[in-house]
Amino acid sequence: MIIVDKALAERERAGKPIRVGLVGAGYAGKGFALQLLLGLPGMRLAAISNRSISEAEQAVRNVRGNEFTTVKTVDQLEGAIRNDRVAVTNDASVLCDSPSIDCIVDATGEIEFAAHVCLRAFENRKHVVVLNAELDATLGPILKHRAQQAGVMYCMADGDQPAVIMNLFRYVQSIGFTPLLCGNIKSLQDCRRTPETQAAFAKNVNQRPKFITSFADGTKISQEMACVANATNFGVQQRGMAGPRCDHVDNAHKCFDLDKLLRTGGIVDYVLGAQPSFGIFVVAHSDHAVKRQYMKVYKMGDGPFYTFYTPSHLSPLEAPNSVARLVLFNDCAITPLAGLVCDVVAIAKRPLKAGEKLDGIGGFLSYGTIENYDTSRRERLLPMGLSEGCVLKRDLPIDAAVAFDDVAIPPGRLCDKLWAEQVDLHGGAPVRTRKVA
Repeated sequence: MIIVDKALAERERAGKPIRVGLVGAGYAGKGFALQLLLGLPGMRLAAISNRSISEAEQAVRNVRGNEFTTVKTVDQLEGAIRNDRVAVTNDASVLCDSPSIDCIVDATGEIEFAAHVCLRAFENRKHVVVLNAELDATLGPILKHRAQQAGVMYCMADGDQPAVIMNLFRYVQSIGFTPLLCGNIKSLQDCRRTPETQAAFAKNVNQRPKFITSFADGTKISQEMACVANATNFGVQQRGMAGPRCDHVDNAHKCFDLDKLLRTGGIVDYVLGAQPSFGIFVVAHSDHAVKRQYMKVYKMGDGPFYTFYTPSHLSPLEAPNSVARLVLFNDCAITPLAGLVCDVVAIAKRPLKAGEKLDGIGGFLSYGTIENYDTSRRERLLPMGLSEGCVLKRDLPIDAAVAFDDVAIPPGRLCDKLWAEQVDLHGGAPVRTRKVA
């Protein structure tokens, strides 16, 4: 990131820092705000919006006490910027409409609300960086398309697993290896977890039970790996991925049939229980004899399959790097290639009854599971990201996939309109250069 540091330093010397508007002041938003408020040369946190304004205020107090100005209009926000004060508001449109803000960062973890924010930002010709795998896994391709139409860019943020994986993926390619598997590392997967079972843990880590539930029940990793799939054109070998147990990531390449992947194409997956437990990995191939000699000298194994890994991901602390990469170099940490390659579909967490209203990501009633998009479209499966508020038309057994035909969708939602537009634009899954098994 040396080139980013130098470019930011130049912006600082020129008195032209990148001005950022942050939407969402929960756990991720506060972490992002922390980095900028501590002082990052060449970048300023101009404003924070949160529906509960007290949380936006707290994000500033965590670092600078009461050095903020509460605003309701664009003019008031512009005045705060001129006075070098962080503006706080409960109206995200004020940030999107501000002529002084260069980039909007969405850290809401929501889908419907965040979609509105993105479109408002695009209308005002602002780049958007999201700390929101939920949004990207559901609507990433159409949001990228809408951004391109407006002459701006859309991407996910550094620090979260999808971007860390993509950074490693690009590095592996840059040194002449062929990636075959993009992997995540998990310590727990239990699709029966609920906000009730996760309440104590959530309290200990200062996060919402619903958010923590999405980690434990498999929804979050499915969304994260769908983002990676859509950025690499890799699919999954089976619904939900295989997720084999593994002692250390060094041995991840032994857990999959890599000869088969070499013939059929790359996949996204994960290993369970491996160390380092907060890392990610890419398994790649090179059968060049001389290169294999070098890899053996550097303790990477005999080949021809090699596991590369990054031992940590520091979301949201790394996220400002994405803003700099996007604004200064038009470089996306991770963004969809085209349409969806993988989708995340809603699965019944318990037996469901007609008339019940689905409570969405991290709830009591359903969990999300990754699936190849051509399969999910053929079976008309309901994306997890669209599930909240849908009402069951019929009973469903535990672990049944929920289809569009099984539910009544709430009227008037932007997310449904964008989903339909995404389907119309991209049709089925993008054509892969190699068939994924």
